[in-house]
Amino acid sequence: DNWAFLYAQRLALKQELPLHVCFCLVPKFLDATIRHYSFMLRGLQEVAEECAELNIPFHLLLGYAKDVLPAFVVEHGVGGLVTDFCPLRLPRQWVEDVKEQLPEDVPFAQVDAHNIVPCWVTSPKQEYSARTIRAKIHAQLPEFLTEFPPVIRHPYSPSSPAEPIAWEACYSSLQVDRSVKEVEWATPGTAAGLAVLRSFLTERLKSFSSHRNDPNKAALSNLSPWFHFGQVSTQRAILEVQKHRGKYKESVDAFVEEAVVRRELADNFCYYNENYDSVQGAYDWAQTTLKLHAKDKRPFLYELQELEQGTTHDPLWNAAQLQMVLEGKMHGFLRMYWAKKILEWTRSPEEALRFAIYLNDRYELDGRDPNGYVGKRCLWSICGVHDQGWAERAVFGKIRYMNYAGCKRKFDVGQFERRYAP
Repeated sequence: DNWAFLYAQRLALKQELPLHVCFCLVPKFLDATIRHYSFMLRGLQEVAEECAELNIPFHLLLGYAKDVLPAFVVEHGVGGLVTDFCPLRLPRQWVEDVKEQLPEDVPFAQVDAHNIVPCWVTSPKQEYSARTIRAKIHAQLPEFLTEFPPVIRHPYSPSSPAEPIAWEACYSSLQVDRSVKEVEWATPGTAAGLAVLRSFLTERLKSFSSHRNDPNKAALSNLSPWFHFGQVSTQRAILEVQKHRGKYKESVDAFVEEAVVRRELADNFCYYNENYDSVQGAYDWAQTTLKLHAKDKRPFLYELQELEQGTTHDPLWNAAQLQMVLEGKMHGFLRMYWAKKILEWTRSPEEALRFAIYLNDRYELDGRDPNGYVGKRCLWSICGVHDQGWAERAVFGKIRYMNYAGCKRKFDVGQFERRYAP
């Protein structure tokens, strides 16, 4: 289920050439820990096995793409290169670096397999909100939301087989924090991810529209880790969910809004706004209101370590933080409350955003993702991106406010706090 892969195979078949798959393993990536790398590597082991069955050699190259890929291209006489798309700064830089180092006669194509409607097709500019992008995406869905053609067993064999992968050596090459442990509930890989999708369709989809904002109810898809690592395609999930429209129209519509419109809105923001992870990326009204209230007295001030350990005065916030630390996934509704309280309890909006991004990227399995920087976790919650101005108040200015009492009106806060008590 990967359009970049399918396009590459189509090119190889047309030229009657072998097809190679390469993954360049970088020693560190932002605040990713062994929790994230293990999830990714165990998923890649499954990919390597599938490739072998398809007569497509899979190569795991250790190092940055610019250092290892051009040499691989020359050594194997590669005739063309196809890569996937990610709107974030670092992966885009990797693509630019490879472009500079490639032999001039090797064409290089990029396919957006991350989104259903390719980012640059949806819109040529940064969209203001879900309201402005929604119609553009829905207008394109009939063309792009199609069944995947099958990947076939590749008929043209390579002149030499892929070198066997020393998976243990891959782990030891990493320069990452090993203290954030793997999680037990989420098994990496496509097979496991598709099993989670099936359980969503049969058990949770029916209550998605009514209960998705209640952290005590099992109504969410929980698919974001597999989406993030490309182990399950969002397009596959949407194709399967759509089949239930007759029975659960409201839930299907709500899921499409979250997994397509909001998700692709985050990609749009990161692609067209280079300050996607800083207060400078916020709209003028939000920057102005945050500046005006930067010196307001905070009700509480916490250091990063106190937040990380979940030792604030607020038992709901602590429970949400502990859920993220233990499970690598915080409930979607609580992500908003969590980030907004960080704004309220730190010295400045800049510090709040830095802390939120660090904690999100370090513990969330789906951290370091456009949805994390922009969606309900960081810039939306702290800087009002894709939101509107609200009634003015201390610290927040016109940024949307959330509080404990509001959460109590929405769900049984005590039940959630007991589940994740320190």
